[in-house]
Amino acid sequence: MRQRFLNARLQGFGTTIFAEMSALAAATGAINLGQGFPDTDGPPEVLDAAVAAIRGGRNQYPPGAGVPELRQAVAAHQQRFYGLAYDPDTEVLVTAGATEAIAASLLALLEVGDEVVAFEPFYDSYAACIAMAGAIRRPVTLRPPTFAPDLDAFADAITPRTRAVLLNTPHNPTGAVFTAGELAEIARLCVEHDVLVISDEVYEHLTYDGVPHVPIASLPGMRERTVTISSGGKTFDTTGWKVGWVVAPAPLVSAVRTAKQFLTYVSAGPFQPAIAVGLGLPDSYFDGLRAGLQDKRDRLVAGLTAAGLATFTPKGTYFVTADITSVGETDGYAFCRSLPERCGVVAVPCEVFYDDKAAGRSLVRFAFCKRFEVLDEAATRLKALSR
Repeated sequence: MRQRFLNARLQGFGTTIFAEMSALAAATGAINLGQGFPDTDGPPEVLDAAVAAIRGGRNQYPPGAGVPELRQAVAAHQQRFYGLAYDPDTEVLVTAGATEAIAASLLALLEVGDEVVAFEPFYDSYAACIAMAGAIRRPVTLRPPTFAPDLDAFADAITPRTRAVLLNTPHNPTGAVFTAGELAEIARLCVEHDVLVISDEVYEHLTYDGVPHVPIASLPGMRERTVTISSGGKTFDTTGWKVGWVVAPAPLVSAVRTAKQFLTYVSAGPFQPAIAVGLGLPDSYFDGLRAGLQDKRDRLVAGLTAAGLATFTPKGTYFVTADITSVGETDGYAFCRSLPERCGVVAVPCEVFYDDKAAGRSLVRFAFCKRFEVLDEAATRLKALSR
């Protein structure tokens, strides 16, 4: 339905699916495996640092680029984990979560009519932000069971009007982690066609089965054309703090900062130094985070399988995708709307993340970033599907 006062670029973008399904969970008392937020708090060192910052009076506007210790911590993190050197003063920008970083990057770097290649299914803000920039999205579809990128389709999607590739690995919602070889071919084509890359890497520390995360900026010819985006929310179980960042060469950061300053200007004053503490935690923290989430992934996959759902085991992120045709269903949206009443569980229909609606119609997404007892109870309730 057309909304009377909404501008033409945003027609068709209603309430986000996450808000809709979380409201459904609240209304029915169902277990919310839809929206991707943990039900436990992050490491005490990080929480204590936030309290100390609040008590210490760091409650007013922080610097526009972000507090110095967080920018320094982000630069040190990129060097420590990936061998990438960035100047914290000119090549790091703190944002209100990764979502603002994506919006500011697209608004800053795109002209009206530019094309953006993105791998679908994509996080729902991608399509909205491309539309707000007046640009055109050209999706490349990831398909089960592996959701590996079709590199021929990617090459075909690049045209003389392509300005940027919007990359997301580890990939939400499929859980695919692009391999070094796949990224090398993507990088080669971006260099050949002189295309920018906006790389959403918020799940960078959430990869499983020994699969590494490879930042595309680390590949030949890519540092100078890549805007890398991440955040503290997923890594430190602080999704409500909305602390994200951009790392890129100074001219790209300057462009993104120009747009960002007119969105939120600044945010999360006392939380920024706390995330800086988190980024400096020892390797044992990051290893433990990964191992714990892998165990939760395995627990949920087993529960979904026992309920009769065909699942695709992810290599990263918070999410398991399931195909509901295995339980005699075909419409993921209808399935997810009825699931709270049928089973007392909320999931998200993947169709909303696709331009190619048919490709995602029977797929649904479940989040496993929950306590084991919550996952077990959800699995018990979902057994009603196979009765």
